[in-house]
Amino acid sequence: MPHAARSASFRLALVLALALVALLAARVQAGDSALRDSDRDGMPNRWEVAHGLNAHRANARGNPDRDGLSNLGEYKNRTRPFREDTDGDGSDDGDEVRVFETDPGDRDSDEDGVLDGDDSADEDAVDDEDEDDLSEPCVADDDDSDHDGLANEDENENRTRVHDSDSDDDGVKDGDEDGDDN
Repeated sequence: MPHAARSASFRLALVLALALVALLAARVQAGDSALRDSDRDGMPNRWEVAHGLNAHRANARGNPDRDGLSNLGEYKNRTRPFREDTDGDGSDDGDEVRVFETDPGDRDSDEDGVLDGDDSADEDAVDDEDEDDLSEPCVADDDDSDHDGLANEDENENRTRVHDSDSDDDGVKDGDEDGDDN
């Protein structure tokens, strides 16, 4: 191979190698920014911003939804820091993680056809969602998001929707329905 051809091949190989190095460096930097934790609270900036938290203020111990899981706990369990019952099964995320050992992101963790909140882990005939009502320091379980007179945790038992005050559109609020026609 003539000297000029070898020189051109070498330059082309060098340009390609430099381009590959630049591409890999950009990829590493992009991955690093996705994992960046500016306030060093254990939660990536991207997750904090996506969930309405301040990525530049250490807030791992915060608990805006009062569900028993800190923000860091919400991150680790893939739940939402401003929604006390991420999967809508009737049990708060913190209760599912610490008390009942169910998945706060799966409405029916044991796949038995019964929502986790309606199960009775200790088999005492009291639904898990009602088990701790007397001992809870707050009334978060008894929220009524749609103001229909029926607590969120009881909407599923009545086959009504948490964010619709008149689930059957009959002009009567869910909490005022007469389920037994008496």
